[in-house]
Amino acid sequence: MSETILVAERLNRNFGGIQAIDDLSFALNEGEIVALIGPNGAGKTTLVNLLTGVVRPSSGRIRFHGEDVTAQRPFQAARRGLARTFQIVQPFPRMTVLENVAAGALFGGGQPGVAAAMDVAREQLEFMGLAQFADRPASALTLAGRKRLELAKSLAMRPKVLMLDEVNAGLNASEIDGALRLIRQIAERGVTILVIEHLMKVVMSLAQRVLVLHHGQLIAEGSAGEIVRNKRVIEAYLGEKFARRFTPEAVGA
Repeated sequence: MSETILVAERLNRNFGGIQAIDDLSFALNEGEIVALIGPNGAGKTTLVNLLTGVVRPSSGRIRFHGEDVTAQRPFQAARRGLARTFQIVQPFPRMTVLENVAAGALFGGGQPGVAAAMDVAREQLEFMGLAQFADRPASALTLAGRKRLELAKSLAMRPKVLMLDEVNAGLNASEIDGALRLIRQIAERGVTILVIEHLMKVVMSLAQRVLVLHHGQLIAEGSAGEIVRNKRVIEAYLGEKFARRFTPEAVGA
């Protein structure tokens, strides 16, 4: 059985009078793919921000490899191996594709110098199928290309845990299939993946385990098949018609 790598213990986060994360506890294991789902405003991105040091919990604790990292800052999270992508991809538009990834390797991945960072960047662009665009400005890429660039930047940080925020948003069916293949290949490298996803067909085909947030609370946890049959999840998020559509039998699982 794989070892636990990241643990959240009774996390709370308040923004004024709003309880964005409410007494939330869970753990991630090495090498697994976990989907994080829930309605808009459920607290999914806030949770990723807590795990990567963008904001601090109002209370609770985060442990990574057994170390208390609750008070870490984003650059410290990146150096430890906690990487993330963003729902709205915003590369440095005037820098080349190669330079964008090298920046991730240098400042987030702790490479000793520009030359080493460039080597890592070329390696990740090759893996992402973007090597032919290395010397083009990032602004020239399509949306699918910018999504791959975002992944390449994150991988250049040599992550142990990779958090993907709506990585398939705006992509067509063929592009989504390509993204799923890449995510599986990343997991095969031993990287733990937490993916925020609204497309239940993607969740059903990709995730080994699913966490469901609602009003900042973890209301369900289990396999995708268990989640689509969970009455509380159906009431809060899926709806009866949606749940029937994405039963394991319906998607060929």
